[in-house]
Amino acid sequence: MTKFLSLLLLASSAFAQIRVVALPGKDPLVSFRIVFLTGAASDPPDKPGLASLTADMLSDGGTKDLTYKQIVDAMFPMATSVYSQTDKEMTVFAGTTHIDNLDTFYSVFRSMLLDPGWREDDFKRIKDDAINYLRVSLRGNNDEELGKEVLYSSLYAGTPYAHEDAGAISALEKITLADVKQFYRDHYTQQALILGIAGGYPQDFVTHMQRDFEKLPAGAPGAHAVQPKPIDHNRAILVDKNTRAVAFSIGYPIPVTRKDPAYPALLLVQAYFGQHRLSGGRLYQRMRELRGLNYGDYAYIEYFPQGMFRFEPSPNLARQSQIFQIWIRPVPPSVAAFALRLAVYELNNLVKNGLSEEEFESSRDFLSKYVNLMTDTKNAELGYAIDSAYYGIPDYVTYVRTALAKMTRDDVNRAIHTYLRPDKLQIVAITDNAEDFKKQLTDGAPSKMTYNSPKPANILEEDKTVGSWNLDLRPEDITIVPVSHIFE
Repeated sequence: MTKFLSLLLLASSAFAQIRVVALPGKDPLVSFRIVFLTGAASDPPDKPGLASLTADMLSDGGTKDLTYKQIVDAMFPMATSVYSQTDKEMTVFAGTTHIDNLDTFYSVFRSMLLDPGWREDDFKRIKDDAINYLRVSLRGNNDEELGKEVLYSSLYAGTPYAHEDAGAISALEKITLADVKQFYRDHYTQQALILGIAGGYPQDFVTHMQRDFEKLPAGAPGAHAVQPKPIDHNRAILVDKNTRAVAFSIGYPIPVTRKDPAYPALLLVQAYFGQHRLSGGRLYQRMRELRGLNYGDYAYIEYFPQGMFRFEPSPNLARQSQIFQIWIRPVPPSVAAFALRLAVYELNNLVKNGLSEEEFESSRDFLSKYVNLMTDTKNAELGYAIDSAYYGIPDYVTYVRTALAKMTRDDVNRAIHTYLRPDKLQIVAITDNAEDFKKQLTDGAPSKMTYNSPKPANILEEDKTVGSWNLDLRPEDITIVPVSHIFE
């Protein structure tokens, strides 16, 4: 049993409700990750965005004794801040401070979570920010994240995962401060709480924290089912938007999370096929390096938001359901249909051929080293430790590296053939002239690829195969949605 899980169990025996993940050390920086096992999946059906608003009121509002400006002013000389992150199953409040400022920082941090001020002016500001995020930042200015969120919303339609974490504009406009207070009372409980701390804190500090958070109600375990409907045929959503390039997100749900034995094998497949922001992946090599289609092309087996801004995923995005996803960064409209066909063609080849022994060995060698980067800071290590407690697995790096050491090529190819597929895909494209693009995908005409410089004969020959690749999309399989309707 790992150190952090031992601490978790010891803490639970002393304080029946409050769990702790603690990573003590000599680091002069002390990191906090206070996690509540609640999030957007707990939003009432008619109030999507309530969980996110509640978290923002705690991290970006005042306390009973301090206004939000006073909190910012207090944090400034300590060179720190507190931020929140709301996902489907987890809401985390995080901050890091130097040991010399521990008591001062913690006194403010604790008050933010346990004694919120619930001021109307803070609520109005935070709600306006949430609406502007959906309407301007996400819908208006970020086609790539927009495509990802539309993909998730479509795959999880009819489940608690169906809406964007920030909610829907019309619902946010109706949510009241009383709704936020009620959500806080119902979901911010000892039963839902994990106290995470790492660094050179005093030995008795964890006990001090537990006693403070006993102020929360005991609560009861929450539960909800997340069972996405199966996809029986390729289908597409074209979000019609005045934009200069076409961004794609493609995927489908997979019954694999970190607790499943197949997870490490699929993680290796991800590293081979499309490791995020790295040039060694198969998709990147075939789409960007050989053909210059776009900036990058990647694959994922877990939710990875804000990928255009991050090299590694944020911790504490643990979910009970995940998807396999391909992200095609924006491509020129003239080659968009070809790019989509190429991505599906490569996925088909992966499923058909699996990995060679050389591809398996090189991917395993890469991943066994790369996984260390996931926890290269104490804050990240703490986040992954909390996620491992959620999934009931050992320390993440040890878990993955141990599995890789025992893994064979047959294990990986078995996982590919079991969980990956080139058909029954949900495709999302953010595109201008959606009706015209729909025709390109369904009229049977080959998709053209043009180059500014000569290409080898084998690439040009392969382009003929790719250009005629059957996406198996019928006109009735494609839905066009005006961008103004998204997240309304």
